[in-house]
Amino acid sequence: MKQRLLLHSCCAPCSIYVLEQLAKDYQLSIFFYDPNIHPRKEYNLRRDEMQKYAKKIAINFEEGPYNTAEWFTKTKGLEAEPEKGQRCEVCFDIRLGQTAKKAKEENYDLWATVMSISPHKDVSQINCVANKLVKEYGVKFLEADWKKNNGFKIASEMSKKEGFYRQDYCGCLYSKKI
Repeated sequence: MKQRLLLHSCCAPCSIYVLEQLAKDYQLSIFFYDPNIHPRKEYNLRRDEMQKYAKKIAINFEEGPYNTAEWFTKTKGLEAEPEKGQRCEVCFDIRLGQTAKKAKEENYDLWATVMSISPHKDVSQINCVANKLVKEYGVKFLEADWKKNNGFKIASEMSKKEGFYRQDYCGCLYSKKI
């Protein structure tokens, strides 16, 4: 029997390749928890596309609450931080914290995120935050740098074939401005 893995997803273009790779070895559930994505219209677009694709490939999809107030409170003062800066670390902690918490509450064997596929994200920063959460929640984290071995390029090609909408920023308003 395959181990159960809860996969944090931010959008279908970042998830498509990761899902294909992980589905070989794990029983997957997608967890869409992204209170950083603004405006709400953008959030809905990404969520709906991910949900539709999850249904197409018969993988469970769950959405966390769209708690933007907490995200804005915790990132206050970090608005001018560059990509891969302290704001991203706080954002990862919020999003991955909810994923690790859910993985523990629902007895998953492990959890992971698709975010390391982005060339705009620092995999060591993601893993550092995740490993702190492993200590807090006691659920294993699957470390992966999905952009390696042309992962980002493959994901881009796959998402283009699917006709996915590809955003031009990570989701937070501050990254859109920078």
